[in-house]
Amino acid sequence: MAEGASQDLLLAAAFVSDAQYNRNIPFRTSPEAVRLYYLYNHWIMRTVTYFFIFLNLSLAVFEEPAVYPLPFLVTSLIEVLCLLVFFGRLTHFAKVTLRNVFWKDTKNICIMVAILLSLTDLAIYGVLRMYNMRSIRWSRIVRPIFLINFAESRQIRRAFRSIRNTLPEITYVFLLFMFSLLMFSLMALKLFGERNLQTAEGLPYFKNYLEIVFDLYVLVTTANSPDVMMPAFDFSSWYALFFIAFVIVNTYIFMSLFLAVVYNNYKKHLKNEIRKLAYMKHRKMIEAFNLLKEEEGAQFVVREARWKQLVKLVAPDISNSHRELLLCISDNEQKGFIDKKSFVQLADLLNIQVITLKIRSHPLGQWMPRVYKSAVSRFLRSMVRHRGFVWTYDVIILINAIFIALDEETPYISYAEWVFLALYIIEILLKVYTYEPRAFFGKNQFWNWFDTLIIFAALTATVLNTTLKSTTKYNSQQILDIVFILRVLRLIRIVDSIQRFRVIMNTLINIVPTMLTFGGLTLVVYCVFAIIGMELFHGKIQFFPASSNVPHALECGNPALKDSLFARGKYCKNNFNNFASSFIVLMELTVVNQWHVFANGFANVTVQPAKLYFIAFHIVMVIIIVNIFVSFILEAFFVEYSLEKSEVETAIEQKIQELGMGVQEDELQHEQLLDNMESAEHDLEGEGGTKPQSKGLVFKIASKRYRTVDALLQLMFEAEIPLEDEGPSFEEILNLSPTTAVPSNLTLENTA
Repeated sequence: MAEGASQDLLLAAAFVSDAQYNRNIPFRTSPEAVRLYYLYNHWIMRTVTYFFIFLNLSLAVFEEPAVYPLPFLVTSLIEVLCLLVFFGRLTHFAKVTLRNVFWKDTKNICIMVAILLSLTDLAIYGVLRMYNMRSIRWSRIVRPIFLINFAESRQIRRAFRSIRNTLPEITYVFLLFMFSLLMFSLMALKLFGERNLQTAEGLPYFKNYLEIVFDLYVLVTTANSPDVMMPAFDFSSWYALFFIAFVIVNTYIFMSLFLAVVYNNYKKHLKNEIRKLAYMKHRKMIEAFNLLKEEEGAQFVVREARWKQLVKLVAPDISNSHRELLLCISDNEQKGFIDKKSFVQLADLLNIQVITLKIRSHPLGQWMPRVYKSAVSRFLRSMVRHRGFVWTYDVIILINAIFIALDEETPYISYAEWVFLALYIIEILLKVYTYEPRAFFGKNQFWNWFDTLIIFAALTATVLNTTLKSTTKYNSQQILDIVFILRVLRLIRIVDSIQRFRVIMNTLINIVPTMLTFGGLTLVVYCVFAIIGMELFHGKIQFFPASSNVPHALECGNPALKDSLFARGKYCKNNFNNFASSFIVLMELTVVNQWHVFANGFANVTVQPAKLYFIAFHIVMVIIIVNIFVSFILEAFFVEYSLEKSEVETAIEQKIQELGMGVQEDELQHEQLLDNMESAEHDLEGEGGTKPQSKGLVFKIASKRYRTVDALLQLMFEAEIPLEDEGPSFEEILNLSPTTAVPSNLTLENTA
């Protein structure tokens, strides 16, 4: 009986943990499978998986064409090791999931196929290499599949699903855009083709229809404006109307339509994704409740002792005081049990970061009480706490910015730097004197750490540079660069002093975790196009130093580039000769400016259809992915600026205030705590056991903003789910479509 209860507790903890972290893996519920599932989700296992994924991707840096060449045997052994780790991770996943679910999951099939293709290609390439026969490592293009398809990368998969779901709607707009482009190109051919006009390079102007299509497509991106218009404009000013009409229709209308379509479909499919997450989370919490519930009168409840055991399993790192606070919220009337409604909110309670603060007196108040509590000391500390102190140093920072912009060689300017450094050091010392040091340098006091590190790093670098100049007459440019950068970074401090700046910075910080998803998405696209680019253009363009005597050095080693804009712009270093150079070129193409020069340059050294590579990259990266990224940023800012406290967050704050252990937000922001406080892990249990004791301890919610937009939207949708509605089954949730009506009266019994 005890063993069964322990297994139920372990399984319930797995459900709650999944609900907390929004995992939607349908795992087996046998005791052995649950333990394997815990191991699968352990942070070390996830870290190891990501390490080998990025190691596998980074092999392109060491393989031919290599930035840092390694022997083929070394890179092949590393790749085999990575594939073995991936196979082991996939086997582990198969052990914890249901067999029919595993084989129906497309991502598992993709991983297995990618492993098989990689091993096959590696074997073929190795055999051909033994006989000195050149081969293409075509399997390198499938390496990003491992980053996308492992269970840990669900956010990247969601982004790809957004792209896949948006493509049909984009396709219609894109076809209409291409029709417009082709029509304008045909008009341009008839208007300018027979007038014997020439470009600035002396080439025929708008004679070839396909070249006209490409030039006008580039004009849509504004990269060749107004150059492409000038020959016609010089011939007749009236021809400017053609290009103005083209830009209005295609650049402003169609590109805006792309953004509108992407944004609309992104929101629609995001709502579907959030709906799935909300129902999955609700379902898992109900499953956990059903495992632990006991009958109490006319209702089912979870006993306090079981609840504590559950929380210790799910969140072993939180302090006893934090756990007791959560218990007080869940069991608000101190009945000794938690009802269904309160239990379902446990995952949200655990996701809200609560800081345990202990009131501490300043060490100087203990060591030198008469001096520290004297009238002069109290006046000094009140002056430092006053808003005027912050404003004074804001003015000093602005004056410092003016001096940074002035000539460094002027002696007075150079001496002024020491004055500013001294003022900043005095500021830090005064704050440490006023505020308790361990509170001032608490783990949540980012700006205090930032100020102190920047100031003392600048002081160290300045002293070191001055010492070197005075003793050895050696002026280190590297040290000077560090000093200049640190001096400029000090200006960032002013951001925290202006409320509107702080709101924007908080918004940016809060959306950073989800922005990393698009970083992963960009990495996948860059890897694929970089590998294709290296196979197409490797060695076609070379970079030579300015003093080189190599033939055709000015033409990037290729006479086909003679008198081209690519060679005249000295773009020779922008090539696909290795993985790092390819990434730089792709980054420049993403920026769009001058991308047509790159396309023409590489087309000149290969074939004209090579331009399709650059057009494809522009469509995928700039039109689709960047627009989805913009859609996300728009949605994120709309949500961040309309945030309100959740029901759970409000309940925590109310309970903190009821217990008399609250601290106001503005007190922390303006550092006006009573004798200051420090984040710590302290017991809240009194001598008698479980009831909170307020003496010396206070609590505060770390942030009133949710870390991701998804989390807020999920809570908004969860509010629409009735408590008695246990929702659809796991399989039905995973199969929900954007237009599916969610059953309102499904229960565990009738779904089974």
